[in-house]
Amino acid sequence: MSNRDNLTVEGFGEEWSRFTQAELSTNELETLFNTYFSIFPWATLPENASGFDMGCGSGRWAKLVAPRVGKLTCVDASEKALAVAQVNLTSNKNCSFAHASVDHLPWPDGTMDFGYSLGVLHHVPDTLGGLKSCTKKLKPGAPFLLYLYYRFDNRPLWFKAIWHASHFIRLAVSRCPSRLRHLICEIIAIFVYFPLARISRWAENKLNADVKNWPLSSYRNLSFYTMRTDALDRFGTQLEQRFTKLEIKRMMEQADLAEIKFSETTPYWVAVGRKVH
Repeated sequence: MSNRDNLTVEGFGEEWSRFTQAELSTNELETLFNTYFSIFPWATLPENASGFDMGCGSGRWAKLVAPRVGKLTCVDASEKALAVAQVNLTSNKNCSFAHASVDHLPWPDGTMDFGYSLGVLHHVPDTLGGLKSCTKKLKPGAPFLLYLYYRFDNRPLWFKAIWHASHFIRLAVSRCPSRLRHLICEIIAIFVYFPLARISRWAENKLNADVKNWPLSSYRNLSFYTMRTDALDRFGTQLEQRFTKLEIKRMMEQADLAEIKFSETTPYWVAVGRKVH
């Protein structure tokens, strides 16, 4: 069986066709990029390094990775998403594109100098299997950057309760017809994401409050466009899995990664490791 969920792939094709990231400012893109790549060991990559972006979506991360490396292969299981990435990366001549699922990556094992997969492998049926498929393609010592949704293992109980309640909302919304699903996610962005994010920003700036545990406070300095994108991502996706920090570390070790390092800031959890063999 293929390690992909067809409805989830279709949903992300719709998401990236709708939110191509063309409206995202350069400053905000760089801010978001740094939240993921701050722990990536750029200085250790070989000259003209070749690597891959597994689940490239709109190509927003590839846009900033490509100028730093020799060659970047952008992979996605959705043809619609890949078409958006090709448009967004037109000026990046060192990018190539592959329409493939994670279990059918189209190049030999042990040939890549680096890889990354951000916000993707928790949306496939077998997350560990997907991770192993990625790391097989790396050379020994090559870094791999991973972001998987967390199970709120570093949050208070009341925070966990709120997000567990949202899980049942997601289950219902994600099964709605496309137009209704998009409409509901827009409403969630307007009446949930935006006010909670801006209240957090006000409390931090005016009251000097510590808002790190406030729901959606991570969006306090981000645009409404990003909130709309992520609301659709969060509530419009049928297949979603979540993991603790320890579970992610164990999966990375099982996928032949070592020297594992986690980012200690949002989003949780971002980790990097190096291929052993």
